[in-house]
Amino acid sequence: MPQQSPTRSTEAGRPRPDASMSLLTNVMDHSLDDGYAEAAARKRAGDGALPRTLRAKLWLGGGLVLAALVVTLGAAQTRHAAPVVAKERQELIDRVGSETRHADSLEREVDGLRADVGRRQQAALQQHGGASGQLVSLLAGATAVHGPGVKLVVDDAKDSVSGGDGGPRENDDFSDTGRVRDHDLQRVVNGLWSSGAEAVSVNDQRLTALSAIRAAGDAILVDNRPLVPPYTVLAVGDGAKLASAFRGSADGRYLASLKSDFGIRTSLSAQDDVRLPAAPSLIVRTAEPVPSGGGSPSAAASPGDAGETGKTGKGTS
Repeated sequence: MPQQSPTRSTEAGRPRPDASMSLLTNVMDHSLDDGYAEAAARKRAGDGALPRTLRAKLWLGGGLVLAALVVTLGAAQTRHAAPVVAKERQELIDRVGSETRHADSLEREVDGLRADVGRRQQAALQQHGGASGQLVSLLAGATAVHGPGVKLVVDDAKDSVSGGDGGPRENDDFSDTGRVRDHDLQRVVNGLWSSGAEAVSVNDQRLTALSAIRAAGDAILVDNRPLVPPYTVLAVGDGAKLASAFRGSADGRYLASLKSDFGIRTSLSAQDDVRLPAAPSLIVRTAEPVPSGGGSPSAAASPGDAGETGKTGKGTS
């Protein structure tokens, strides 16, 4: 009997059609993995406990309630204390206003007493000094004067800029050369004195032999009183001659160089009548008896300004 050739079975060795999609097959066969199964088991075991999300919501709600309670209490306390704070503030304002009015009253009283002392000094000079007393009072600046003279206005430049080297105001302490400085005003005043002025004032501040023109920062002080530009300088004297003499003096040329080089504004004009006030707070420093016409002594007083100046009463530092 002839031997039949064996037939090969292709069923055992044939690969599965979805062999290349083993991962997708695994997902389809096992749609719920072990992690989900464990989570489901824990959920079934803890049916009586609150979910964590709900517990967190409860804690958050409690915190919000507590914060609202704190804010409410703080607002209530602030509202309760507000009238007290407002009352204290009003009391402080009233106290400041009262003290300010009291200070103003004292200042007016001081001014009145100062004027009374000045009148008594002038009366004493006129009574015991005669014509010489009147001259001393005039030279000392104790009396107001008026007459012909000049008016000199000095003002800062419109656009103050830092100047260069070699100018007449070259100084490390003053870089802004477009502004009028204290030493500029000193030279102007002393130039007027030397040109023949009999009395000088700056912004209605009468100058005497004891007057000082100084600087405090950017401000100019005359006898410790601050002035603001423009600076109006009035001088009593022969107006035309005084103006001409000042223009030709070294101080007048100095002022002209400030105008041309640095833009400082100036104007000088002769006046038919200028009025200068008396110097405030003159102090009698010396008093001595002098023989009268009949030989009996009588007291004559001289202000300290006259004693300091000799006979001219001029010069400003």
